[in-house]
Amino acid sequence: MIRPPALTGRPPTGSPRNPESEPSLPSTPPSSRRQIAPREARRILLAAQGLAAPPARRGGPATIQSLIGRLGFVQVDSINVLERAHHLTLLTRLETYRPKSLAQLLEKDRTLFEHWTHDASVIPVDLYPQWKPRFRRHESRLEHGDWWRRRLGGEDPRPLLDRVIRRVRGEGPLRGRDLEEEKSDRGGGPWWNWHPGKAALEHHWRTGRLAISHRVGFEKFYDLAERVHPAAHRAAAPTAGEHLDWACRSALERLGVATPGEIAAFWHSISVADARRWCAESVERGEFEPVMLDDLDGRKRPALATAKSRRWARTEPWSDEFRLLCPFDPVIRDRRRIERRFGFDYRFEAFVPAAKRQFGYYVLPILHGERFVGRIDPRFDRAAGVIEIRGPWWESKCGGPADRRRLDHALDRLAAGIGADQGWRRIRQR
Repeated sequence: MIRPPALTGRPPTGSPRNPESEPSLPSTPPSSRRQIAPREARRILLAAQGLAAPPARRGGPATIQSLIGRLGFVQVDSINVLERAHHLTLLTRLETYRPKSLAQLLEKDRTLFEHWTHDASVIPVDLYPQWKPRFRRHESRLEHGDWWRRRLGGEDPRPLLDRVIRRVRGEGPLRGRDLEEEKSDRGGGPWWNWHPGKAALEHHWRTGRLAISHRVGFEKFYDLAERVHPAAHRAAAPTAGEHLDWACRSALERLGVATPGEIAAFWHSISVADARRWCAESVERGEFEPVMLDDLDGRKRPALATAKSRRWARTEPWSDEFRLLCPFDPVIRDRRRIERRFGFDYRFEAFVPAAKRQFGYYVLPILHGERFVGRIDPRFDRAAGVIEIRGPWWESKCGGPADRRRLDHALDRLAAGIGADQGWRRIRQR
């Protein structure tokens, strides 16, 4: 997704440009490590990310809370040509998932909150203290960068920021349109054309002063963080060492096996250099097993593996039916990883000019067991209540009668899950 340079919560400096150009982890010679073949690596990732077992039959609030805790976060995205990304990600794993259950957790129970990982995400609120170092880093960007200053009016932004906080404190939750009187001819752009009032709300959200209290449609309402998440807001921030240990340990547990670069990228809150140092120290302490990933691109990459990874590597993923993954599913978020472990070349083409797209605007990969067997380009015609399907485009040696039947069944489930009352239909290829 295209996003402003200051929004991603960039980790501290020190990360190399290519995080995969990593030397071997110290202490254990590469030749003596367990070799993890691509098939095992695929199984580990799918099991860790909830795609090895059949979709759960129950999808109520407690199940959703547990699943998001297991995944760590679920990415939120504004594109609604089919269904919002977070709903599709959860629907893939929970057969009876309904969006109202997620809204309950976010807006009533307050056991989830919205903030940034590598992008906007829904996160368990018990992780909120780990976002406090990110809040501090974002605050410093106002002093050292001009992207936010331009969108806040180009002058000293402090009076505007103070004024917006006073309004929220006095009036309650506000949305960007409530502050449209805060106008400026400066700043903005084709993707982030915020007026200064909206930019002020976003800045306060990034720094932890405000939180998203609820949404109407997809429009965010911001309130004081102390009112939305009072206990989490009061909780102490972790030390730098505690945050590093949490970021690495929790990422590895949710990936099963990962390189230092993949560990650092998971939460997008630490540098690769720090992740590499933590990996070396964890090996010295005997906490995790150093392994070598034998990837399909012919390279061997030093990595760490959890104890569960041995069992997951032997777990054959559910293959009775197809799964349709949204472009922001955590399994395919890292395009290089799925290419070198699954042999599947996937690109998100929504922002590619239509004439230059290879497949389509919002292409869903088709997962069967541990293989990606093809892709489709769907669009939900809400007025007609039907999903329009372009494709499929099959991978080599795929697309036989059994595959076509499985795809039909998967499309039936998708239509039922997102409320396409008239089902789906194929339309002519471009």
